[in-house]
Amino acid sequence: MDWTQRNVLVTGGASFIGSHLVDALLKRGAKVRVADDLSSGRLQNIQGHIDAGRIEFKQIDLREPGAAASVVDGIDVVFHLAADHGGRGYVDLHQAACSTNLMLDGTVFAACYKADVEKVVYASSGCVYPNHLQNDPDEILYRTEEMVGPPYDADNMYGWAKLMAEMTLRAYYRDWGMKSASCRYFTVYGPRGIENHAVIAMIARAYVGQDPFVVWGTGEQIRNWTYVTDIVQGTILAAEKIDDGTGINLGTMERIKVIDAAREVLRYTGRQAQFELHPEMPTGPYNRVADNSLAKKLLEWEPEVMFYDGLHRTIDWYFETHKAPQVSHALDLMLTER
Repeated sequence: MDWTQRNVLVTGGASFIGSHLVDALLKRGAKVRVADDLSSGRLQNIQGHIDAGRIEFKQIDLREPGAAASVVDGIDVVFHLAADHGGRGYVDLHQAACSTNLMLDGTVFAACYKADVEKVVYASSGCVYPNHLQNDPDEILYRTEEMVGPPYDADNMYGWAKLMAEMTLRAYYRDWGMKSASCRYFTVYGPRGIENHAVIAMIARAYVGQDPFVVWGTGEQIRNWTYVTDIVQGTILAAEKIDDGTGINLGTMERIKVIDAAREVLRYTGRQAQFELHPEMPTGPYNRVADNSLAKKLLEWEPEVMFYDGLHRTIDWYFETHKAPQVSHALDLMLTER
């Protein structure tokens, strides 16, 4: 795909992942419009592009009547990342808020169809996978795309909304021919991340010298944290190579225990602390790791950044760009809010 010939919309483009996607699309020569209500996105992530006139920015709530239609007008490709979302504490404790994604996604997709948008690329999630398959951290099991099927058992209202959006896009393609792809993101981390996600929260705890060092869950839960630039690369490749609404995993196949990630954060930052485990806190599935073989086959994509390398990069960024008093003040709130 020749991006220099494409008018592109990134919803949620001021967010952590969205702003990195904007960077990558601009490098490819695309003409980029960003729509974001800034409820969780940060204007500073894209301020340089706005000031330089490289992007068109619209602060807008896409759930409001007529909003989606106004931002998709004249657009060729829509990357739909906007969502009411947060970290594990948020998606467990704010079910009603996450339910608004059902309306948001449906509104955006309908506007795209009516505006004859060429393609929609949707930011889905590993939360679409059945909870009952993800309970045993000792089981070596990788989530393959076909595991998302009856009996459906998505992760909280957030996961159900993502699942419904994927199914809607496949129906739009089957019934009306609207091209799309759904990218299932697995535990994304990296620069511009915020403290309501696990990796940034661990880094923040080390930054402020927390002791005892709090870890939610038993620490045995398994994740496959995926670096943000790898996620962005896979998302753009999905735009270029998938038309039929296929949902595809974007994630590493590294199996990392939460407690091991926390240990590495302390080691790399030179901190010493005792761990304090909180199994009563929101933890999510205890064994969630992607199988990325379909992405390798369809997109010729695989992650380039190994977890500990990406973790070190993210720690360096965080320590260089944050101030301890502000982090200390906001950390507890951010763990459960946006």
